[in-house]
Amino acid sequence: MKVAEIETKQLKELLNKGWMTHDAMWFYNSYQEVGIETTNRINRAAVKAMAAIEIKRIAKALGAGEVKNFDQLYELFESAMYIVSGDFMRYRFWSPAPNVIHGEWETCFAYSGIKSLGVIDQYECGIMDRIESWLDTLGLKWTVEPRVTRCMMHTHGRCYRDYTFNFDL
Repeated sequence: MKVAEIETKQLKELLNKGWMTHDAMWFYNSYQEVGIETTNRINRAAVKAMAAIEIKRIAKALGAGEVKNFDQLYELFESAMYIVSGDFMRYRFWSPAPNVIHGEWETCFAYSGIKSLGVIDQYECGIMDRIESWLDTLGLKWTVEPRVTRCMMHTHGRCYRDYTFNFDL
């Protein structure tokens, strides 16, 4: 089989799994070298910086201009999540009310990996930092409930967020 014969979805899955494997190996090696506290700090800073660049690239690729209303945001968010996610990332999101995006994670690849390292009780999640950096980079005003940094899968047995945006209704 030649690369041109690989279906787009298969290629996207392969690239996402590769990126997440790199992320996991970076985290593991950093943890081994400098401990969980420093690794958390560096990981979260790197995720925020990467995500700011990422959402600009995604918006440009999609031809998205300035986000002026919730419908535009939701369309961009839906597209961005599709682009950066693999099927192995078991989550879903929807809008249960005007100007609100609710996300839930059925399982979490980060939780599973960090738990296997034995430091889940100290892990600070970078996944939400990625999403929140997107929102900040887009210049949006938003709030989130709950606002936590530790792993909710570990502390609550599930992970969810409600992002509320300040768009005029």
